[in-house]
Amino acid sequence: MKNKDRWIEEAWNKVEHKVVRISKEIGSQFPHASVEGQYALEQPHWWTAGFWPGLLWLVYRENKNEELRKLATECEEKLNDVIFDFDRLDHDMGFMWILTSVARYKTVEEEDARKKALLVANLFMGRFNLNGNYIRAWNPWSPGEDNSGWAIIDCTMNISLLFWASEISGDPRYKHVAKKHADTVINHFIREDGSVHHIIRFDSESGEKLEAIGGQGYSHESAWSRGAAWAIYGLALCYQYTKEDKYLQAAKKAAHYFIVNLPEDYVPVWDFRIPQENEPFRDSSAGAIAAAGLLVLSDSTSENESKLYYEAGENILYSLYTKYGEWENTQEQGLISKGTSHVPESKNIHVPLIYGDYFFTEGLLYLKGRKKLFW
Repeated sequence: MKNKDRWIEEAWNKVEHKVVRISKEIGSQFPHASVEGQYALEQPHWWTAGFWPGLLWLVYRENKNEELRKLATECEEKLNDVIFDFDRLDHDMGFMWILTSVARYKTVEEEDARKKALLVANLFMGRFNLNGNYIRAWNPWSPGEDNSGWAIIDCTMNISLLFWASEISGDPRYKHVAKKHADTVINHFIREDGSVHHIIRFDSESGEKLEAIGGQGYSHESAWSRGAAWAIYGLALCYQYTKEDKYLQAAKKAAHYFIVNLPEDYVPVWDFRIPQENEPFRDSSAGAIAAAGLLVLSDSTSENESKLYYEAGENILYSLYTKYGEWENTQEQGLISKGTSHVPESKNIHVPLIYGDYFFTEGLLYLKGRKKLFW
């Protein structure tokens, strides 16, 4: 890890150059996963809709390229209809509007962005199940299906929208709901060894925990690495907002499990508990998310602990830059290769993923000292 400042600046220059270049190709659309070098585009209601505009805002903040600001704002405007599409609103409202409306408000302080984000925070809070103390995940995918008792680890990041809403409005109700959901994460999602369940199903009437579901992991008792990354970062944010030690300790527990299970090049396999005979696909997106979360966690701990988390986050980002980066490949729109989205459904395996690109860039900027987060 020689010439630390040099590689960070070099990496940033390559990120900036590539984002500016591909922005002319992608425009104000919603990329998700790369297919043969081109980002496949999704509809505005898709859960990843915030990551491309979020990436544009990150780069705009540094270079003040007005074309990037324009495209990010156009993406946000395309999400307006989704706000009123009740059937398609789910737990991912945080991912979608933190990286659009909240990002715009924090970056250029436009008042309509604040109001829009607060409106969405109210809709998001409406998914809270009072008896089970969880924010419901998805809506039914088919007629007659009942997934009203499902909650997922990904939502640990989304609840930052509610913490932000309390801070900006002075109304503690949003924060109360966020904390209740975070407590449920601690009580039911994080195992004693620090590994993480993806999905927990509750009885939506009584609130009783019924079962764990494997989801995007190998099985219900496996350890999906991206789920661990969501837990690390989401709980680190919970601590930053509340300063309550239980969230810090839970984030550290998840972080320790993640770190000790990293392979030699610091980029995780998609599930830490896959059987030996299974193909150990890497998930660079899990690495990028965890790295960003570990850097945030490092600012909340004592000096010795801080070094552990900071160096782990930096090592992951350095490996992603040097071994997984698509910097010179003009035939590939993605920044970081070998992201793995959904192995159980054989979807988007070992390809760039827009959220991997976003979190790599956010983590890189954190190393540069840019610690003002959109979350």
